[in-house]
This record gives sequence, C-alpha cells and structure tokens, in this order.
Amino acid sequence: MPFSSELEGQKYISLTSFRKSGVGVRTPVWFAQANGKLYIFTNPKSGKVKRIRNNPNVKVAASTMRGKITGPEFEVRARILPLEDWPGVRALMQQKYWLMRVPFLSSSPRRNFVTQSMNRATKSKGVDHINLLS
Repeated sequence: MPFSSELEGQKYISLTSFRKSGVGVRTPVWFAQANGKLYIFTNPKSGKVKRIRNNPNVKVAASTMRGKITGPEFEVRARILPLEDWPGVRALMQQKYWLMRVPFLSSSPRRNFVTQSMNRATKSKGVDHINLLS
C-alpha cells in the first residue's frame, strides 16, 4: 500500500473525519496495520464514530500524540468492523500498545473496535474498529 512505508514505526495517526457541514475534525489515535489495512480503537459513542457512520470518507496521516501532522495525508474510506472481527484486531492492538492489555480498557462493554481498511481513495473523492479503504 502507498501509505504503509509512511506509517511504518509510527505510534499515532491523525484521523480526519468530516461533519455534515464538510468541516474536518482531526483526532490523534492509536492504530495497527495488517494485510494492507489500518485499524483504530475508539469509543463507539465518540464523535468520530458518528461522523464516520455519516460519511466514511476520511483522511489519515502520521502524527504526534498531540495530533501534529508529521507526514503526507492519505484519503481513505472507513468502516465500522463487525463484532466477530474484534478479537483479531484487539490482538494486533495489544501487540503494539501495552496499555491495550490493561483489563479496564480492553474489556469495557462500552468500547468496541473500528477497523479502517486502508485502500487509497480516488482523487475525486469505547472501542470501535475502522476499516480504511483506499
């Protein structure tokens, strides 16, 4: 994938999701990569999940933990992962971030995974998993 080398070794990405008005909202998030996909973990009641449900077109870029962009931005599509995919993504996140192994974070019924399967978008265009499709 074109963004894989840009995100290699990074701990955070800036996820830009869009309000109904079209205004972008940047949020630094933890992520994991596997099989050409990016996965993030967030509270399912968060604003970013609501915005992704409304508009799956998002942007991602390497960033600092405070959200300062440190690399090129990529346009991708996001999707909320189904419940049956969570265990595999949870394992990926736990391998990368030791805090994901803390029981109160990973076992909360209010959290789920958002998987973002990252495939590059065309130029014309708790915890949840988000799948980013480019």
